Amino acid sequence: MDINELIAIVKKKLTDQIDIESIKIEDKSFLHKNHAGNQEGRYHLKIILSSSELKALSRIKSNKRVYKILDKELKEHIHSIQILIS
Repeated sequence: MDINELIAIVKKKLTDQIDIESIKIEDKSFLHKNHAGNQEGRYHLKIILSSSELKALSRIKSNKRVYKILDKELKEHIHSIQILIS
């Protein structure tokens, strides 16, 4: 899977299951390029969300919600994820 496919899947899954006003997903894989654990085909994503639904939850609960939705992608294609909620 390439990064564009992954971003499209992540965006669709999140918008289908969470009330989101806006979403931006950035590829930050270059940050892990020389790390020992870096693997080909595993990406670092930065997800910037505006969601009153998630904002109403604690930071831990909102992040857990995102992690649960993206469970398959985290296991198979995502090396690292950064979540910013406003």
